[in-house]
Formats: sequence, C-alpha cells, structure tokens
Amino acid sequence: MRQQHGFTLIELIVATAILVILVGMAFPVYRNSIVRQREHELREDLWTIRDAIDRYKDAADRGAFQTKVDSQNYPPDLETLVKGVDVAGKKLKFIRRIPVDPITKQEWGMRSMQDDKDSDSWGGQNVFDVYCKSDQVALDGTKYKDW
Repeated sequence: MRQQHGFTLIELIVATAILVILVGMAFPVYRNSIVRQREHELREDLWTIRDAIDRYKDAADRGAFQTKVDSQNYPPDLETLVKGVDVAGKKLKFIRRIPVDPITKQEWGMRSMQDDKDSDSWGGQNVFDVYCKSDQVALDGTKYKDW
C-alpha cells in the first residue's frame, strides 16, 4: 500500500480558524498603535508651535523688535513664526515650518489673547495659542481639542 502525505480537510480548517483568530486579535492592537503614534505626533507638534509662540513673545518683550500695540507681543499669525522678523538686519526665525495637524490633516485652530478660552473662532488680533480642531476623543478619554 502506498502512503499518502498531506493534510486532511479538518486540519486545514482548524489551521485557518487559528490564523483568523490571531489576525483578529492583532488588528485592534495595530489600529491602537497607529492612533497612539498620531497622538504622540499631535503632542509634539502642539509643543513645538507653542514653544515658538513663547520664544516670539519673549523676544518681543525684551524689545528685540516692534509689534503692534494691541498684539500684546504675540505673533500676528503662524506664518510670521516661519518667515521671521528683522532684528538688526538679520532674520530671527522661530520655527522652520508649521506642522500639519496629524489628527485632522487640516490647519490648526488658533486663539488670540482677546478670544474666549473656549472659543472656536479666531479673532485675528494675534496668536496666543493653537489647538486641534477635532472633536474626537483620545485613547486617554480627553478630547483632542482640549490638549
């Protein structure tokens, strides 16, 4: 008699079922790692922009350059942080580029000193703070726009 080598139909079904279960368990972990990476990027981007705003204000407070009277020494817009300001014939830049919001892939929400703390519209006088415009909830239960 000849011996036949191979798998039975039952063995193939069991192996496929095990594989489907393992992939089903790995998918949520993979999806959460992508969300966690975007949240990390959001935190870094917010810190970078806010740091540039603070450095602009510090330089303006020290009298390194002139600002508008009603601006309270904050930048008029985010683009000013990239283009820089003239200080004694040199360009003083505060950030290389404005990062894109990793959650919404759109522009940042902005607040001026004159705006309400919870306002969703920018008055346009200056840029005191930036925030994410997303209403989604982060993995830690907070809203992205509150970061």
